[in-house]
Amino acid sequence: MQRFRRRIELAGQQDDQGGQVRAVLEDDFHHFRVALEHRGGVVTAVRGETPRHPFSACPGAAPELNRLAGMRLDGVANSVTLYTDATQQCTHMFDLAGLAIALAARGDPYRRYDIEVPRHVEGRSHARLWRDGAPLLDWEVDGSTILGPAPYAGVDMRKGMARWALGTLPTGEAEAALVLRRCALISLGRLKDIDQEPHAHLTGRCYAQQPARAPQAIRIVGSTWDFSARPEALCLDDQAWLRDFSDSPLPTP
Repeated sequence: MQRFRRRIELAGQQDDQGGQVRAVLEDDFHHFRVALEHRGGVVTAVRGETPRHPFSACPGAAPELNRLAGMRLDGVANSVTLYTDATQQCTHMFDLAGLAIALAARGDPYRRYDIEVPRHVEGRSHARLWRDGAPLLDWEVDGSTILGPAPYAGVDMRKGMARWALGTLPTGEAEAALVLRRCALISLGRLKDIDQEPHAHLTGRCYAQQPARAPQAIRIVGSTWDFSARPEALCLDDQAWLRDFSDSPLPTP
């Protein structure tokens, strides 16, 4: 059976003055990297890379990540949405930057999320998430609605879920739940041939989908890959970059 898969890996190092985080994300539709520097509890620089992306405009979003420079480290990954406008960012690099900032705030050296969503049958599927190799979340979903288990039953992933999760769940679980929400919704893209769409939709929800930019954000045909039977390939090409901080690509603050 076809399955949508995503892997997110983050690695960090720091001392009393500051540090760095490197973060990677790969799934059927995307492959992004984010590198972060921080000093004195404040983000000093952020850089994005786009090895594989769905639209020609996506790489232009990478410099926008540096709008996060000046933000204080925050253990809530979603706090990036309070600091700068998410609609002017690549959704996935922005999510990755938030996770990197939260990792730095916690002082953790590593985190990994693995997500699997089997192809929907009559609108239904199971969305599963593992954190650092251990199973954490398993939802039955119908379209954008979580059917169970409690306390997620009845939550609409498109309507106010971030507010609900951050106000209801422990911080670590809320982070994981919002990671899984993103994947559960993206996985619906597997139900159509997106290579038939000539350019980004004019929704205004992200950098490439801004109305002034979307008609020129041309679909990269063939950029969708299938990891159904090869989850071990996710982020495989990122391993050396992820852990080698000796040649920091970021500007010195």
